[in-house]
Amino acid sequence: MYQKIHAQVVIIGSGPAGYSAAFRSADLGLDTVLIERYDKLGGVCLNVGCIPSKALLHIAKVIKEAKELDITGVSFNQPLIDIEKIKLWKENIINKLTNSLSNMRKKRKIRIFQGNAIFDTDKSIIVQSKEDKFTVFFDNAIIATGSKPIKIPSIPYDDQRIWDSSDALSLRMIPNRFLIVGGGIIGLEMATIYSALGSKVDIIDRFKHFMPALDKDITDLYIKSINQRFNLMLNTHIDNIESRETGLLVNMITNDFDKKNISYDAILVAIGRTPNLDLLGLEKIGLKINNFGFIQVDDQLRTNIPHIYAIGDVTGTPMLAHKGVHEGHIAAEVIFGKKHYFEPKVIPSIAYTEPEIAWVGLNEKQAKKEKIDYEIAIFPWSASGRAIVSNCQIGMTKLLFNKKDSKIIGGSIIGTNAGELIGEVALAIEMGCDAEDLALTIHAHPTLYESIGLSAEIFQGTVTDLLNVKCNK
Repeated sequence: MYQKIHAQVVIIGSGPAGYSAAFRSADLGLDTVLIERYDKLGGVCLNVGCIPSKALLHIAKVIKEAKELDITGVSFNQPLIDIEKIKLWKENIINKLTNSLSNMRKKRKIRIFQGNAIFDTDKSIIVQSKEDKFTVFFDNAIIATGSKPIKIPSIPYDDQRIWDSSDALSLRMIPNRFLIVGGGIIGLEMATIYSALGSKVDIIDRFKHFMPALDKDITDLYIKSINQRFNLMLNTHIDNIESRETGLLVNMITNDFDKKNISYDAILVAIGRTPNLDLLGLEKIGLKINNFGFIQVDDQLRTNIPHIYAIGDVTGTPMLAHKGVHEGHIAAEVIFGKKHYFEPKVIPSIAYTEPEIAWVGLNEKQAKKEKIDYEIAIFPWSASGRAIVSNCQIGMTKLLFNKKDSKIIGGSIIGTNAGELIGEVALAIEMGCDAEDLALTIHAHPTLYESIGLSAEIFQGTVTDLLNVKCNK
């Protein structure tokens, strides 16, 4: 039977952005409908992205730390990898979190419909499921359909040994030789996982510079730290792949002339992501897409159609769950009538590798581009008591200050738990802190986070944990 449904707010997509928008809308008393094409809430992030990857990265970190304890006089046997048990553990984590989301949805009395959504008009959406087809009429809509992996046209994806990130996280097998195409965050995290599980991993990337969004001193330290675990080949691209019974023979070219032929058991393509927009019928309602293929929104997340909003990956970079969550809250609050805006000063980014890399605000390249007279302050973790006793002294905390007013404008941290430490830097930038605010905030000792206060002391010229080059100035 054909149904007609009405809602004050309809959200398409139930990833972190979508479910956050739905929950906030319901909490504000708005009659809310959530449309999701899969049978579980949480989107890519919870089901085949952020959460399962962090679960496997935890395993990789423990394996690495156990091996490194040899130098202390404590040794363990080689780990026994039970891939089926790991998969079950990972799935139990996902199920626990998705069930929690489902319970919160029910308690908030949010109606949910499973199926593919397509705009019929700018006030109605047709939902098509396997069993049913119906129309949702709405006062306001929020598009939160997320993103999908970018594919390379020349690669034979019909071969089951060629993976995207979802395939890699499903743990189909642990390949003896594993090629990762793309040296971004996803590629590096998968390299961290599979090298710990026993794969010999190569990463290739078209760029001449590794992670060009970061400063070279950060990336140089990272490359130094991973040399014994996996191989990174820059300025390299695939010319051809031959699917053979014994493996995937990859013809690759480095530096435009150096050719190599290497056989791999599996290949992961992780060159980036693109928004899920092609099946929504946006062209039918005249919704604007920008030159980069993302939905164009203003600082209240409105599209060019005032009662239709867009949040999360579909709005562009950075394509991060925490950005989408905040956008979801703002969109719901604007619909409710609050005069709120999405205008963060900074959004932190993290590569959950080992060591982790975290950054927020401006780096040196950006500061130079903006013609800011800046000064850097670096505290090396080789001088941190906590890092030394924790066997994680390969790391650094790097802060950027505007010399004009001594305010902090950016920071990068590489090292164990860098993703947790970067929060103080992000808060300091949002609050407009200067170096003195950080330096005079008493940080607990011995900790890794005290490296932030010590970096500020370096800028201030008050540091005593290192030779103070400013003490006579």
